[in-house]
Amino acid sequence: MDFQEWAQTLGKAGIRNVRLRSGNETDRPDIKTQGTAGNRVYVVTGVINARNELVLPGRRFRRSDVGRLKKWLDELAQQGPVTDREAKGPFGLSTAQCDLVRKDLATPVGFATQGVTRRRVVTKIANPLKFSLELDAATAQALADQKVGEDLSGLSSGTALAYVLRPVGYCLVPRATGTSVVYAVVRAKPGLEIWPVGWASEKSDRDALPALYEFRNVHVQNVAAATALSAIGQRLETPVLIDHNALARHGINPAKTLVSLPRSRTTYSIALRKLLFQAGLKFEVRYDEARTPLLWVTTIKPV
Repeated sequence: MDFQEWAQTLGKAGIRNVRLRSGNETDRPDIKTQGTAGNRVYVVTGVINARNELVLPGRRFRRSDVGRLKKWLDELAQQGPVTDREAKGPFGLSTAQCDLVRKDLATPVGFATQGVTRRRVVTKIANPLKFSLELDAATAQALADQKVGEDLSGLSSGTALAYVLRPVGYCLVPRATGTSVVYAVVRAKPGLEIWPVGWASEKSDRDALPALYEFRNVHVQNVAAATALSAIGQRLETPVLIDHNALARHGINPAKTLVSLPRSRTTYSIALRKLLFQAGLKFEVRYDEARTPLLWVTTIKPV
């Protein structure tokens, strides 16, 4: 009866080329590879155990798991046995795919974004990329309702896309599609692996952005934190990206928060930390995909 029920279940799921037989003591779950490199055939041996589970190499399935079983078999047919597959990196991409994505998303933005709708910025950034971007109608409409407040022309595509999507609750997720990759724009949610707004510096801040540690004459008197931050960013010739989500959550408006710093000879690193602290903010040095340093400004309190 178990064999009959398994045969019916596998047949209804569209799993073909199945032969059921009585087992013997030498039977073990196994995968044998046959055929040539361009035409592989995988012969899978499974064992139905006393608990009516189908035991395969490294996996067990009940009849109610037939959907996952079919997916496992499809992946085997496409990618070969797990032991023979290339190791996966972030986003479930192969090492080669990860390298291609990083190179692709290092493409410079190359056009002014300030005052342009988020939808227009996203689609224009995506046009020259090697891999396509998936954007459904509802998401496109949500992005059409807001404009970008900063000029991101000097940044690379990956960091710019992540930054443009973040304030409206969306994110960029590279996904493998067979041998290729697509960039999916999806709703952000806890636990989802997403493309970040810049990458942590592997160097010290001093090595990443030496101008931060050059001594300057600094004097700030009752100036909006946003104005002081913009002025220092221009002096450093470094993009400044603000974590609008975190600021909104904690009710911080740098355009209305006044900051001061007595006249002194100091570094911009020290001056920035003191000024931003007065507004409940902090900064860190990050890189975009083209290794361009940037300043990421967020709240002192955790998000």
